Amino acid sequence: MARIAVIGAGMGAMATAARLAVAGHQVTVYERGTTYGGAVGRYEREGFAFDTGPGLLHLPAVYRDLFVKTGKRPLETCVDMVQADPAIRHVLPHHGIDVALPGASHGGVAAALESAFGPGAGERWNAVLGRARDAWDATRRPLLEEPLRPGARQSLGGDPYPALRRSGLLRRRTPTLAEVADRELGGALAELLTGLVRGYGIDPATAPASAAVLPYMEQTFGSWYVRGGMRALATAVYERCLERKVAFVFGAGVREVLVTDGRAAGLRLADGTEVAADTVVCGIDPQQLPAGSLPWPPEAVPARGDGVPGRITLLLALRGSRPATAVHRTLVHASGAQVTVMRPDDPATRPDEEHEAVTVSAVPGPGTSDPAELLNLAEKAVQGLRERLLWQEVRTPADIEAATGALGGAVPPPALAGAGGRLLQPANTTAVPGLYLAGGWAHPGGGLAHAGMTGALVAGLIVEGAEFRGSQ
Repeated sequence: MARIAVIGAGMGAMATAARLAVAGHQVTVYERGTTYGGAVGRYEREGFAFDTGPGLLHLPAVYRDLFVKTGKRPLETCVDMVQADPAIRHVLPHHGIDVALPGASHGGVAAALESAFGPGAGERWNAVLGRARDAWDATRRPLLEEPLRPGARQSLGGDPYPALRRSGLLRRRTPTLAEVADRELGGALAELLTGLVRGYGIDPATAPASAAVLPYMEQTFGSWYVRGGMRALATAVYERCLERKVAFVFGAGVREVLVTDGRAAGLRLADGTEVAADTVVCGIDPQQLPAGSLPWPPEAVPARGDGVPGRITLLLALRGSRPATAVHRTLVHASGAQVTVMRPDDPATRPDEEHEAVTVSAVPGPGTSDPAELLNLAEKAVQGLRERLLWQEVRTPADIEAATGALGGAVPPPALAGAGGRLLQPANTTAVPGLYLAGGWAHPGGGLAHAGMTGALVAGLIVEGAEFRGSQ
């Protein structure tokens, strides 16, 4: 039985801890804050409750597998998880288009698009998603289910999206997602594809066409909500860790990873306390640790620069009941600006049926950096929003950094193939034996599902060693 120290109590870190505890190891999680869940937070006031992180889960099979592998009670007995249907509503005020798309139904989506955008729209959309499926099939295992091996950045650096080639500039270089959307969908329909990708904090103008796998993933596997808010999923994972005898130490920031004889040997906490361990798992952004404390070469953790954005979020308490026709998630597209409006049909989010809790969020940028701008766009999705508004709370990237420690409030995107490998996260192994990376800032990247996948990868590498070839 090895002593394993885990830095951070985010979703990827807890998923790793639970799997390692089942394998018979003594696992202790050290968290700088006062609670678990990382970015999966909750804000409550006057009977209203809001998710302060992800509002929906894609690829729920990741957490189903976690619960199957770590205990007798499956996920569905621990949380009440429901599929959002319609999956999403798109509002394009400048085009006069308002369309809701069903969940996990390629035929239903095509029919809705034909009605909203005209003949041929559904066929063009399905053609693009079909090519995205080919990219998904080509990269799913090395990108999501296997450790990032030496040379993987080269092998995954090429764009797997089988874009239709034409003469001119795009014959001499790989097209971006925005170019593919414009060429293969065109006009307002292209905004649906680029908007879905932009919601992950990825710029369609510079992203490879392989980013189309994200809309494909959503449409194929659906969007899922946990009643009581996504925080309930974090609670379920935390409780599973406790059942497996994982220990948690809150208010325990980590100053340094200790190395003895070239191998990770424990932690030095912020108060100077030293903790011995046989293996260390860093479940936070490793750049949160002081640069001098990183025991691996700087190039092993690529500098992010300013390329990973945070989010600005409005938590809105509204008078008046939620309409029965309201859609859980709406994207409002407007002249380069975009907001996401979340309206869960969940009594746990509001004091009574005569009120509604709404969350509005956006990547800060032109048209989405000021709360008033976000409200203006959100009004396109919520009729009479300003007249119904009781109060609002604003959460900026600086607020997110203060709450979670994420530098600049940055939200890690999922890893993507293409772009020469620059959209891959660092491998789960490091240059120091016994030191591993988990969570959204490690392979295969951010998002609830992807961060959860790191649990299987890191636990497999620790338990089975270098011969581990990935989850089955």
